[in-house]
Order: sequence, then C-alpha cells, then structure tokens
Amino acid sequence: MTANQPVFRSPLGTLFHGDCMDVLATIDDASVDLVFADPPFNLGKFYAKNVNDQLEADDYVDWCRQWIKECDRVLKPGGSFFLYNLPKWNIQLGSYMSSIGLQFRHWIAIDIKLGLPITGRLYPAHYSLLYYSAGKPKTFLRPRIPIAVCRHCGKDIKDYGGHRNKLNPNGINVSDVWTDIPPVRHRSTKSRGANQLSPKLLRRVLEISTNEGDLVFDPFGGSGTTYAVAEEMHRHWIGCEVGDVGPIIERLSGQTPSFEMPNRGDSGKGWRASSKPEPSHPFLWES
Repeated sequence: MTANQPVFRSPLGTLFHGDCMDVLATIDDASVDLVFADPPFNLGKFYAKNVNDQLEADDYVDWCRQWIKECDRVLKPGGSFFLYNLPKWNIQLGSYMSSIGLQFRHWIAIDIKLGLPITGRLYPAHYSLLYYSAGKPKTFLRPRIPIAVCRHCGKDIKDYGGHRNKLNPNGINVSDVWTDIPPVRHRSTKSRGANQLSPKLLRRVLEISTNEGDLVFDPFGGSGTTYAVAEEMHRHWIGCEVGDVGPIIERLSGQTPSFEMPNRGDSGKGWRASSKPEPSHPFLWES
C-alpha cells in the first residue's frame, strides 16, 4: 500500500496508510488551516515493525524537524500548529519552530493523571502542548470552562477575591494549564490497546483555532481521535498512520473496536490457549 492510496474516505476526510513524509509530499503549499501532531515520544514503545521509537536523542530531534518543516510548508498564513510531546522534546522542537518563522503563542501544560515519580527528579505532572501559528492567527477563540466546584459539597473551590458575582455565567476563560483533560483508560472509551488522546483535548484545540469547513491535518493518526473529533465538529481532515490503521477505520466507521487491553494475560481476557482468536489486523504481529 502506497501513501497516495487512501484506505478510508468520508465526506469530510481522507486517511492514508503510510509515512507522514510521503503524505505531506502530496499536500499543496499553504492549504491546511490546522496541524495537530502527537508523534511517538521516543520511549521505546512498539508501534509498528517499521517504526523505531528508540532513536538517539539527536536523531529523534532531526526526524521531528523534517516533518515539522513540511507541516509548516502546508500551513496557511494564519494557520495554527499544535505539537503534543514530552517537555524534554518540546523545549528543542519549540526552538526549531521559532527559528523557521512560526509564531509562538503558548506552552500549554496538560495535567497528567496518576503519573509515576522518577528517581532523582521532580514529580512529572504535565505533558507539553505547543501552540504556534503562521503569523497572526486567522481564527482564535478563547473557550470558557465551568467554574470549578468541590465534588463533595458542590461549592466553589475558589472565592475569586470576593468578585464571584461578577464572573461570566458561561464560565471562566481557559488558561494555559489544562487540568480537566481526562485520561482514556477504560475499554468503553478506548479504540485500541495503546495510549490515546482524550477527545476533549482535540475538541478544545479545534474550538480555539478552527471554524466549520476548515482543513485539519494530523500526521500521526494513532487511534484516530483527531479525525473523529473533526468529523464531529464538521471540519475537513487529512490523516495518516504508518502502523495499524484498523482501529482508526473501525472507529470512523462506527464499528465496535477489536483490540486487547494492555497488561492482561490471556486468562484475564477470558481466553484459553485453544480458543485464542486470530488477530483482526495481522500486520501488527508480523516479524
């Protein structure tokens, strides 16, 4: 399968099975309103047989620079570019994005739920979401979020300096620290065994930076959250995934996801050796 052969189409979007650089080569200059990228974090995870997620640090950053430069090329003037990654990588990638002329808007901290401590370091409590634009953003909306209340007593957590009655009844403006993005861990909300982003995160990104009918490009399809939210919010989209596209197609087609939850043995899945099913997407198991 080559990258110029779509594996899924809808009235709003097109999905390719292939490397993002091959797909980007087919996209016209200055044609995309929003780029959202959630690349592999170089943590040694398995994504596909042809994906190396354990590069030397310099090689990983160089690889990121290649697709960032291409994403910048396809971005319209005034378009937005969001990059989701670990802080250690986004420090360097943000510097590169500034050096090629993109305009820094925000470093958004996404609160980590139930993160684990790392020996010899401060407790890691956020992912980084870089927000850049190609010049002055043509679309920028500040969403409002509900006023935070105690889940036990139902009263406001803050007193707002005695000015609670002056707050907008529709909520408060979202800041650059997002503490309300839930993790996607339960089978009922997942579309694949590996990690995936919360639709709430993508809804907020699209609400901030796009309008109905705009074109969104996500070079790392993963579970297809960006494409599913684009469909929901009536945005056009182009996507690609070098690994298993089966979960994305199932999700966008409205099918029940067929995958294994991680960290569970066959007995936990209710299987015996004689009844263990064949994988629905065999190329995940190719050597």
